[in-house]
Amino acid sequence: MRIFAAILTVLIAVVFIGSAMAVPPGKTVEYAGGGAGKVVFDGKTHADKGLKCNDCHTKLFQMKKGAKLTMAEMKEGKNCGACHNGTKAFNTTDKENCAKCHKK
Repeated sequence: MRIFAAILTVLIAVVFIGSAMAVPPGKTVEYAGGGAGKVVFDGKTHADKGLKCNDCHTKLFQMKKGAKLTMAEMKEGKNCGACHNGTKAFNTTDKENCAKCHKK
């Protein structure tokens, strides 16, 4: 019974830590974007399209602070490129879409 209680405690802690790391409404997360400028992620934009946090976390992204994303991976259909492929959402490989994520 003690082991069950310990496992349950750890699971509850993981759920709350994950919630605390999520992008709250009205806030954004910024990532270094190299020469193209920083990348600004607004969770509200995606939520307004009907997406939930779990649609991407942890299926496409690990909940890990400081994670690195590359355009090469996106072109391979990984990370943002899994949806931003020109079919489901705008294509990350089209130059006219750069400013939708990258801010100078």
